[in-house]
Amino acid sequence: MADTQTLLSICDRVHIVLTRKDTIGETHLISSHFLEWRQVLCAPVNKANRILELNGIGAENKLPVGVVNVCLQLIPPLNESVSNDILAAQLDLEHSKSTERERLFLIYAKQWWKEFLEIREEHRTRLVKIFGQDENGVNHPVFSFVQPLRSGRLLDTPREAARFVSLIGYDRHSVVGNTDRTEMWTQTHAFLARNCGDCENHAVLLCSLLLGFGLDAYVCIGTKGKNQIHSWVVTIGADDVFFWESLNGNRYQHISIDPDDPPLDKLSLNNIRHPYKTIGCLFNDKSFYANIQPTCNVDTCVFRLSDQSKWKAMSHDAIASVNTPGLVLTAPVMPHLMSNTLDPVALSNDIEKQIRALIIQHRKDLGYTTQFDDHLSYLLSPALSSYELERVTGLSVGNEEFQEAVRRAVPNGHAFKGFPIQFVHKNARKAFVFSLKNGLCEEIVSCHGDQVRLAVRVRVFTYPENAMATWMMFACRYKSVGSTK
Repeated sequence: MADTQTLLSICDRVHIVLTRKDTIGETHLISSHFLEWRQVLCAPVNKANRILELNGIGAENKLPVGVVNVCLQLIPPLNESVSNDILAAQLDLEHSKSTERERLFLIYAKQWWKEFLEIREEHRTRLVKIFGQDENGVNHPVFSFVQPLRSGRLLDTPREAARFVSLIGYDRHSVVGNTDRTEMWTQTHAFLARNCGDCENHAVLLCSLLLGFGLDAYVCIGTKGKNQIHSWVVTIGADDVFFWESLNGNRYQHISIDPDDPPLDKLSLNNIRHPYKTIGCLFNDKSFYANIQPTCNVDTCVFRLSDQSKWKAMSHDAIASVNTPGLVLTAPVMPHLMSNTLDPVALSNDIEKQIRALIIQHRKDLGYTTQFDDHLSYLLSPALSSYELERVTGLSVGNEEFQEAVRRAVPNGHAFKGFPIQFVHKNARKAFVFSLKNGLCEEIVSCHGDQVRLAVRVRVFTYPENAMATWMMFACRYKSVGSTK
């Protein structure tokens, strides 16, 4: 048990996140509150009740959404409670030191930004973001959102980490009114609790996990597609540079193009498959670099961060002054990942039963009867497993065995059709309705004719924080037109 002095020095606050689930199973972030727990040190026998007023998030962070009664208790209790004066003095000292560090960093950041703009007038339009606003409207240096995160035994490889992050739902933060895109750099705990967030949240989590795996990883801020602002992750090795798309888990090798070289042919252009257009800055928990190359085009960008003619770096000491645990009280804290509590086998069976019932009802509405081929349904499992393995490793294995098994299961003169699809939720009806929007799936589910047999298989793969990949395959076999027995 820590002594009184040690307990007084622990300035980490308790992060309380309030979420709500709607009727279709989607989770919404309602409130994010930081509780100063050390007041329990002053209470009799170190036990106290507190009524907390919780406020909303984003533009509603000043509006109360409700109250919660919290009971705090220190176990085992101290021999003697701390006086209120001592605690108040400790809190005042921490606050003053933290505020001073933030003030000095702001002065440094303003000077750094002035020097950046003096290099080239065009720099005013580059996407160099130094501060990000969290769900409570508090501004933090963007690098403070990133912290090396080790997943213990929950994730085994960097690519599995990328797959896990991609399975967390994507949702752009929106505000009331017709305004430009707004960002919310949600604290990672709130992001995981909601299991949904914007590209910045995904990129921060993936970068933190890759740092935990020992890679030299950075969050990139730039644009993709039609000048859409976007965040992704880059890892810089001794010989190679790779981009990681946190929204889908894809990994792309970066090949820098010399702008003075002749135009590339179509084959060379096809090798540059990534969707990114420009890059303004990149950062991790210890570094921040702004792109000062003549053009911010990603394809011509050189990722030698030590080259001061290409990247303007912030002082590592300045970053450490506001991004070391305990020095700045408002700095975001990276939580530990929680293991998945879902039973993938039971969940797979349950969703599959619901999908079968939905297929039967859908065909009944069309005036068709339904017969399932249980053996063929079972044979679809290896394909679903192969699809998920490919998403994690990039390797395609087992396809030959699957095709051979299907050929043996489908009688002569019969045709086979299959349609795989993947979701990140467990809502069977929502998944079924979405699947039917695909022409091939609708054709399979509505198949009618001679000796039609349907097959369906669901396989749920679970990841930390109850993230999941729900794979489904709809299939059918039927006697081909014009075939003879």
